[in-house]
Amino acid sequence: MSERITKEQYAEFEAFNMASPWGHFAQSVLWAKQKPMWDWEAVVSRDASGAICGAMAVLIRKLPGLPFTLMYGCRAPVCDPDDHETIADLVEGLRALAKQRRSYVIKIDPDVPSSDAAFAAAMHALGFRIKTGGKNFEAIQPKYVFRLNIAGKNEDEVLAGFHQKWRYNIRLAARKGVEVRLCGKEMVPAFADLMLTTGVRDGFVTRQPSYFANMLDNLGEHARLYMAFSEGKPIAGTLAIWYGDKVWYLYGASSNEHRNLMPNYLLQWNMIQWAVEKGCRIYDFRGVSGDLSEDNPMYGLYRFKQGFNGDFTEFVGEMDLVLNAPIYFAVEHGTNVMKEVRRRVYLLRNKDKA
Repeated sequence: MSERITKEQYAEFEAFNMASPWGHFAQSVLWAKQKPMWDWEAVVSRDASGAICGAMAVLIRKLPGLPFTLMYGCRAPVCDPDDHETIADLVEGLRALAKQRRSYVIKIDPDVPSSDAAFAAAMHALGFRIKTGGKNFEAIQPKYVFRLNIAGKNEDEVLAGFHQKWRYNIRLAARKGVEVRLCGKEMVPAFADLMLTTGVRDGFVTRQPSYFANMLDNLGEHARLYMAFSEGKPIAGTLAIWYGDKVWYLYGASSNEHRNLMPNYLLQWNMIQWAVEKGCRIYDFRGVSGDLSEDNPMYGLYRFKQGFNGDFTEFVGEMDLVLNAPIYFAVEHGTNVMKEVRRRVYLLRNKDKA
């Protein structure tokens, strides 16, 4: 039988999540600090010895003006996807929690490949519906990512796997005087400005500076801000997270100038070096489009990440366990409309940054 985690068990929960090959920073107690507008809860399942063998952490938020909540488990569950018994136990625990918190839906987007038909069938049998959508960035988390397997490799072995032109660009950036520094919160305003420039250029909404500053505080040694400088001026930056056996490239930004200096190649190499240093199994480049046709405007992002080697990975996708159908359909439709309105207003207000 699953159990709800108490504060006294946070350390045990975190140790399991860190050690599990299916662990994820978004399932951690640390990430809960980054989302203060949400409540954080977790349920676990234990084996015969009493050790945790599976977990699901969720963020819970009340709907404005309504007595219902949204429950979201980013990259849940943390367990062997073939262990359907444990998964069923965890879902039963979440159902009980959802009833208590009056949740109209339990949303998850598992770190499980789309090729795992048995997992998808098991989740369907438990009542989840896999959402169908576009091939770009319509979901909460990217459905398509690029991942580099670095297990047991040193820096030279990883670098040798890059496309020759990518290795050249890394060396070119250094020869051109680009310097990558590991920075603290003092550089967050510059990073946020670069993010705004990038967001307007590429058509997406960016975070406030306080969000990035809080991330460095809340995640501590697990988060790093890398900034690339040319003649002392910040020209690009990235924010990465290390957790367990993975490093994720979470955010990236660059100016509209100095792109010929190839700072983004050198920044990626620095983050990959961190993953090697930590003995990680995976370096995750995060999202790419699922439309790999060369005429797709997002093809350049895929091509950039592809050059570092690695695997194009499609996850099973976003799944919803609907607990109140009328509220679910009303909110889902309204959310999609508001997202697009917000994006267009944001770009209009900041068009001078492009």
